[in-house]
Amino acid sequence: MTQTTSRVLEPGDLDAALAVLDREPVANAFVTSRVQIAGLDPWRLGGEMWGWYEDGMLTSLCYAGANLVPICATPRAVRAFADRARRAGRRCSSIVGPATSTADLWRLLEPQWGPAREVRRHQPLMVADRLPEAVAPDPYLRRVRKDEMEKIMPACVAMFTEEVGVSPMAGDGGLLYQARVAELVGSGRAFARFDADGKVVFKAEIGAATDRACQIQGVWVAPEYRGTGLAAPGMAAVLRYALADVAPVVSLYVNDFNTAARRTYRRVGFQEVGAFMSVLF
Repeated sequence: MTQTTSRVLEPGDLDAALAVLDREPVANAFVTSRVQIAGLDPWRLGGEMWGWYEDGMLTSLCYAGANLVPICATPRAVRAFADRARRAGRRCSSIVGPATSTADLWRLLEPQWGPAREVRRHQPLMVADRLPEAVAPDPYLRRVRKDEMEKIMPACVAMFTEEVGVSPMAGDGGLLYQARVAELVGSGRAFARFDADGKVVFKAEIGAATDRACQIQGVWVAPEYRGTGLAAPGMAAVLRYALADVAPVVSLYVNDFNTAARRTYRRVGFQEVGAFMSVLF
């Protein structure tokens, strides 16, 4: 019989955890980037890493922090992670990950954790590994400077509120969110185009980043500029920075109902390779 068990991983399990994460470098970029920086110590990682073992081998993971993220999770692993999550109680603001395992996890947790504020069952995962031939990068898009935090924050808050449905300034007054934006700006991974008055008209960030893949996030066009053709050149410019400076493969995931964004991403050369799912509380 196959011997199975689950447990909270410890710092000494780092190499085994990284080996699991490395099996799907694009889908796992978010968690991999955190683990590479922080290791598996819960205080530094911002949450626990749960492991699922079969015959002594670590085969599946689940990150349990502000988000609950199943990673390379088999059906039996999902059941074990759901049991552990029920016992711990809900401490996350979302469940997000590959669509199949996330759907299975939510089906087991919904009776105790539901109802969710919103469930986005199909969010295409898209990747690109080269610049588009038909779309020239926007020459006016550039890295946001550290002294431009006051200019970029309103755009970041607007994007987050539109995307998630709640303001990131609630709760702690936005301290954690501002710190995250400042981290991206400080690391040179926040990009924007400004108009003549210094207002952001297009912006995006390179969020999760490893040496194998990175993820574009926070794509936003100011409402009064939507439909004017800024998005595709802006995305091409961000893609150029990402491929040149960060990783050989660039990914993003998008809501399936956002047909305009999906069309723009395809124009820039992104192709769908899978799907994520998000459960928002």
